[in-house]
Amino acid sequence: MAVWDPTTYLQFADERSRPFFDLTARISSDAPRRVVDLGCGPGQLTAALAMRWPTATVEGIDSSPEMIERARDHAGTRISFRVGDLAEWQPEEPVDVLVSNATLQWVPGHRELLPRLVSAVAPGGWLAFQVPGNFTEPSHQLLRELAADPRFAGHTSGVVFPAACDAATYLADLASLGCQVDSWETTYLHVLTGADPVFRWIAGTGARPVLQSLPAAQRTEFEIEYKAALGAAYPEQPFGTVLPFRRIFVVARTGR
Repeated sequence: MAVWDPTTYLQFADERSRPFFDLTARISSDAPRRVVDLGCGPGQLTAALAMRWPTATVEGIDSSPEMIERARDHAGTRISFRVGDLAEWQPEEPVDVLVSNATLQWVPGHRELLPRLVSAVAPGGWLAFQVPGNFTEPSHQLLRELAADPRFAGHTSGVVFPAACDAATYLADLASLGCQVDSWETTYLHVLTGADPVFRWIAGTGARPVLQSLPAAQRTEFEIEYKAALGAAYPEQPFGTVLPFRRIFVVARTGR
């Protein structure tokens, strides 16, 4: 299993946080009792949920021990964190707000989990999730093409790449489960600075399993070629390097 590095992930914390706040702003819950963040990562956004709902008990769950270790810096009397698998998660009692930010795309066949996630939410409660919608962009196409090169394929062939659907598909899925659904998409134009900014961005997320599958020498060769290809696809401008990033948002309220 590939390992998450919280420090690498948090290099672009502001840019990665924007979709979370755009998502949760559409949750119209005044005073939920129980809030769960599935795929909480390093925990700073889970802590923001506790600040928004000051009477709620908030739990963050992530499959990465490294992320949970960092997240526990934010733990308190109302907020806790634990290691857990989203694909197998089941609460002891229904929750009022269930949030999953940029996580479901890592679970193969995650649409099949939606009925169980909805059933985990109390009647009249909220399920909100956001997933990337940029898997056809050069950043990911170049990654898959290079990973399939015979020089690297022996190590990368077993890597599972993240995937997601469009907003209309999730809307139909959740509406069929009796939810009232608000779904939309947004393309952010992130302006990144510094050396190899797109590589540094994707190395902390989408490219992580591929890079970690390679032995050290081959990883260095792969990174040199991948950085060059990304530099050509996302040229530096006088003001920085623009990374267009499409995101898919879904906020669903369960039946009363």
